[in-house]
Amino acid sequence: MAVAENKENSSIGVIPLTDQIGAEITGVNLAAPLNEAVLQRIHQALCDWSVLVFRSQDWTPEDHIAFSARFGPLEDHVLNDYCLPGHPEIFVVSNIIENGRHIGAFGGSKRYHSDISYLLEPSMGSIFHCLECPEGEGETCFTSMFAVYDALPEERKKWLEARSGVHDYIWNFERHHLDRPPLSEEQKAMTPPVNHPAVRTHPENGRKALYVSGVFVRQFEGVDEAESQAIVQELMDFASQPQFEYAHQWTPGDVIMWDNRSVLHKALPFDEENSRRRMHRTTIKGDRPYLEA
Repeated sequence: MAVAENKENSSIGVIPLTDQIGAEITGVNLAAPLNEAVLQRIHQALCDWSVLVFRSQDWTPEDHIAFSARFGPLEDHVLNDYCLPGHPEIFVVSNIIENGRHIGAFGGSKRYHSDISYLLEPSMGSIFHCLECPEGEGETCFTSMFAVYDALPEERKKWLEARSGVHDYIWNFERHHLDRPPLSEEQKAMTPPVNHPAVRTHPENGRKALYVSGVFVRQFEGVDEAESQAIVQELMDFASQPQFEYAHQWTPGDVIMWDNRSVLHKALPFDEENSRRRMHRTTIKGDRPYLEA
């Protein structure tokens, strides 16, 4: 078995996609058994580049879950109605309607966010598999919060390092997802507001990253909501500069793995009335954000 593993995934390559963020991983079949050396190479590339692209992958939901679980325990999403039947680890993102209901979460956020930052221990990473997508639209855009933090003025860095942000899932849902069924009382109880440092230290490489999003951060602790939202918008405008970003044009079979500790992402628009988009996502559990002095 070891010989087969090495032969199947013996020529792994890491090709940077931009100067700041993103790398394409070549020579890997994610549906095949992966030895520890290959997994460590992928893990290191994730820490270095924050977003990894694997093209032309043909795998089953079971393969998707098995690969994801090599990096840690997986989250079951609070919107369990949109999980793949029989596979609660897979969150379906889709505009497709079957039998009169959406098969997945639709109207995905067009604003920058980090997945599941509203939990006390937010996600470490996400793994997205494209099954169907429109051609030439509906990209996913990522921005490096390492690079964004590094480029901020020193005065703003110091201000942010002294602050925590209030991440509030219910606040965001009730403002921006009126087209979805309302949250149940049980779902609300699972997602109370939580505080996280506005700048976090990456636990594996020690780099500092801005940890603020335009979706889930309601306000900074001790700062009123209106002033906080103005600052969040200022930061998101800064983070949206092309030198920090990578926009991925999807092709069926693409798999993207990203580090929620160091990037934000958002969906770019597409014709949701006349096109089909179907994605499967697993989410790897993380630990509590911190800022190292």
